[in-house]
Amino acid sequence: MIITQTPFRMSFFGGGTDMEDYFRENGGDVLSTTFDKYCYVTARHLPRFFDYSTELVYSRTERVTDLGRIEHPLIRNAIRMLDMREIRLTYEADLPARSGLGTSSSFAVGMLSAFYALKGKYVDKKRLADEAIYLERVLCGEAGGWQDQIAAAYGGFNRIHFGPEGYEVLPVVMDSERKRRLNQNILLFFTGFTRLSAEIQKANNAVQSEEKKARLAQMRALVEEALSVLTDRHSDLDEFGRLLDASWKLKRGTGKRVSTDVIDALYQKGMNAGALGGKLLGAGGGGFLIFYVPPECQESVKAAMKDLLYIPFAFENGGTRILYYTAEEFRLEA
Repeated sequence: MIITQTPFRMSFFGGGTDMEDYFRENGGDVLSTTFDKYCYVTARHLPRFFDYSTELVYSRTERVTDLGRIEHPLIRNAIRMLDMREIRLTYEADLPARSGLGTSSSFAVGMLSAFYALKGKYVDKKRLADEAIYLERVLCGEAGGWQDQIAAAYGGFNRIHFGPEGYEVLPVVMDSERKRRLNQNILLFFTGFTRLSAEIQKANNAVQSEEKKARLAQMRALVEEALSVLTDRHSDLDEFGRLLDASWKLKRGTGKRVSTDVIDALYQKGMNAGALGGKLLGAGGGGFLIFYVPPECQESVKAAMKDLLYIPFAFENGGTRILYYTAEEFRLEA
């Protein structure tokens, strides 16, 4: 039996520049972190006592013998990709899916890690990230960027640089006290709305105008500015919040489904209550909302967001990991 734990990610700057059709030509950069909310994948071989050979438990339960009848596209394609047979797989998570935290990609990374471990193979973080990207973007044909899979596999607070040759993960080195203050100044709220990221991405990418490309270039430039704030202990950390506000205003203009009237109203309430900036996490349309809020204004912002669920969190550095491993005496039938 294998149990993997894979973190969710929080993206601050550069989202959208991690789309392959954009960064291959223009380059891209994303500033993001993983945090201490996780998904858990348990995998083992299914004992031969049942009239089905595969059991999958996530938000629903599937029991099949014909692998082609598996309805969950990520699981179906991952099983085919790695030639997995006679599997029992379960998925659990600390936070809901379809909420802007890269949950699908975290699941993909954790599932691939579990499947490889079940085969008795060690796979490094780079290979897990690459194969999760291939699984979601090619085999499943889902629209989206590359940052989620990379963040889930590697973990930590990183600048992810994209270019014609692929990507590079560059850990952000900052003073530990500054990092602690940044963590304390970011408030996370759940809007209550969930949506399919791939559908939002598809709608938002339907038109690749020159104006949108210009906005993405500006959003990418903010990554460098934000890094300067984080790594210079003498700079005003609150500038990070103001840059978030600037980035959110740019992002709202990159697609018609990035925000909604309800989201805009919530964002304005947070700003009026003392937040210096914030953003909706993920492709848009719903999910989780973050605000950068100085300590003296945090109770005011929490009161303004009283109808939303507040989620305390802490940055994490581990990325995906195997929590539990026991070898099985199981011989697959030819």
